[in-house]
Amino acid sequence: MAKPKVFIDGEHGTTGLHIRERLAGREDIEQLTIPHAERHSKEKRAEMLRAADIAILCLPDDASRESVVLAEGAGTRFIDASSAFRTATDWEYGFPELTAGQAERIASAEAVSNPGCYATGAIAILRPLIEHGLMANDVPVTINAVSGYSGGGKGMIAQMEDATREDAITAPIFTYALGLKQKHVPEIMTRTGLTRRPIFTPSVGRYLQGILLQIPVHLDMLNGSQTAATIHAAFAAHYAGQAFVEVVPLAESETMVRIDPEGLNGTNQLRIHVFGAPDTGHVNLVALLDNLGKGASGAAVQNLNLMLGR
Repeated sequence: MAKPKVFIDGEHGTTGLHIRERLAGREDIEQLTIPHAERHSKEKRAEMLRAADIAILCLPDDASRESVVLAEGAGTRFIDASSAFRTATDWEYGFPELTAGQAERIASAEAVSNPGCYATGAIAILRPLIEHGLMANDVPVTINAVSGYSGGGKGMIAQMEDATREDAITAPIFTYALGLKQKHVPEIMTRTGLTRRPIFTPSVGRYLQGILLQIPVHLDMLNGSQTAATIHAAFAAHYAGQAFVEVVPLAESETMVRIDPEGLNGTNQLRIHVFGAPDTGHVNLVALLDNLGKGASGAAVQNLNLMLGR
């Protein structure tokens, strides 16, 4: 039986390179590739896209849309790592742990949109709360997050690592999306069911990769009499049996004094903590993940494996 053919369109970018690393040595697939010098050839890309069984698009939004058109009629299945299709109703959302049956829907899908890195953490926290009735979908939500600078791609990596550039970034940490229109917000709303726009202004730290995302919650704004324990139980039930999402035991979280945003680097894991004290009326819900792992290339390979029946 012929091996399934996989083509990474944009294999020389940050996400594409990490997907290649994760697929290195795989003997159950045939990887199609374009020499670096021909990577901008539309004709060569079209040839590879149409020959592939599954194409993984690691491109800017407009280029991803172009790739879909180039392969039209060839029967190619897609995993898109851009934000072009993350709210599209005709693309399956590539977060297998989103809800019951999601992994099966991804496995049979023709087109899968890989989640955004920040969105993965936010959705992992908010979706169970809303789906299971603990939180109304119009509750005011604030999302705080810091990511490693690799999330900005090759351009930001160069700005952070080469101090001789005119556009070098020398700050130890900086905040962006100050106009409150960060590109992941529509995706977060669509995939959680939020109807009130959350406030989200992320930051980038002077380290390569890793995301720490926090959603602080006033317990009296939730439905019923919720506590850290009931919220933790909802997370534990929602993610029971999942290999790549871990809900940290409350007792373990209670003993922690800090979280390292690089703690899951190099993995496809996502870890959820529930922090709170009975007398404060608040909880802080925290997601930890690698923005190049579960936030990008790791998730793409997880979705690829599902689509290949692995």
